[in-house]
Amino acid sequence: MKPTIIIGGGVIGLFSAYYLNKQGVEVIIVDKSDMLDTTSTGNAGMIVPSHIIPLSAPGMIAKGIAWMFSSKSPFYIHPRLDRKLLEWSWLFYRSANANHVEKSIPYLKNISLLSKSLYQEFRNAHKDAVDLEMAEKGLMMIYQTAEVEKEEIEFAHLARQHGLEAEVLSPSDIAIIEPNLEVKARGAVLFPGDAHLSPSNLYNFLKKHLLGKGVKFLSNRKVLGFEKNAGKVTAVLTEEGSLLVEKVILCGGAWSAELAQKLGVKLPMMGGKGYSFMQDNQPEILQASILTEMKVAVSPYGQQVRFGGTMEIAGTDETININRVKGIFESINRYYPGFHSKFPDKEKIWKGLRPCSPDGVPYIGAAPGYNNVWFGTGHGMMGVSMAPATGKILSDLHEGHASPMDIKAFEVGRF
Repeated sequence: MKPTIIIGGGVIGLFSAYYLNKQGVEVIIVDKSDMLDTTSTGNAGMIVPSHIIPLSAPGMIAKGIAWMFSSKSPFYIHPRLDRKLLEWSWLFYRSANANHVEKSIPYLKNISLLSKSLYQEFRNAHKDAVDLEMAEKGLMMIYQTAEVEKEEIEFAHLARQHGLEAEVLSPSDIAIIEPNLEVKARGAVLFPGDAHLSPSNLYNFLKKHLLGKGVKFLSNRKVLGFEKNAGKVTAVLTEEGSLLVEKVILCGGAWSAELAQKLGVKLPMMGGKGYSFMQDNQPEILQASILTEMKVAVSPYGQQVRFGGTMEIAGTDETININRVKGIFESINRYYPGFHSKFPDKEKIWKGLRPCSPDGVPYIGAAPGYNNVWFGTGHGMMGVSMAPATGKILSDLHEGHASPMDIKAFEVGRF
């Protein structure tokens, strides 16, 4: 029996390998990078069943146009003559409506709830081998303006309608949750069912665990194409030769569209660049939060805290735009005026390209026209949040089992 090849060694690919390995499947992971510092290692590490609204939602077009005039804004599409960007933007525009949001909510909620339960199982199964720094203290959406207060409270009501817990907090409530420093806020919404963990601890443990279980890693190996015959991929062509294959799972992140094109599959995708950096946590922030006006994520890990954000639709450009980082940094003391912030050195700034579908919903399922190829990509900022569930779904599909949840909205060929 030939192996299954997983293209892409991010957290989605690793969880796919994890569940396939448990089924006794021989797996090879191929990645074009060295798999050391990836999109999966420096993000906010949030597990957020509360995030049930896709990026392409009503109001995002108007906000995006306004934000395009600020180099420090949380969402930015750099206008340029690029056919793929124009197509992606048109599909984004078409998806930004209430009907799409309503249809997407159950799917986004269910996959994140499944992921959270799988994370709990994963942590318990490996608690003696790794500290995921997983904190199940919820997520606090902190706001400062009346406009955003209205939006967040309306969203809290919507979340409750879909069975999620949501608590509207006053400034005095926030002070109880964050006793160590002032939080400058009009109020907040707390989602107690959310959690966060250390993405680097998770990623590095998964690699070590899979290596110990016999999974083979081929890093710094660019995929050039595929040999195909009668609706099957028979070999993956790389810079260092061809690899015979039984089945393929494609988890190539922001580069998935290029790989899909080599299969003749249409997969609209753009890389959404984000940045983050660590700070000494002084005075200590205790609660994972989103600074909502600036869309900045705050992930505390005891003596350290990570601040991250921005969604810069950038294709596959990986250069650092320092003004975007300044936008994140300047938001810190806007919300935490007493926090001892220090602008990070450039070499300590993490950047990553999140794979963004134009409708804000991932691609999970069979590749159109093939009976041995599946995709797991397009999760945007929700890669870590949805990773175990995506890996479990792909493992089940690979083995011919029923998916643990309805995945119709994630159809690969929907565009």
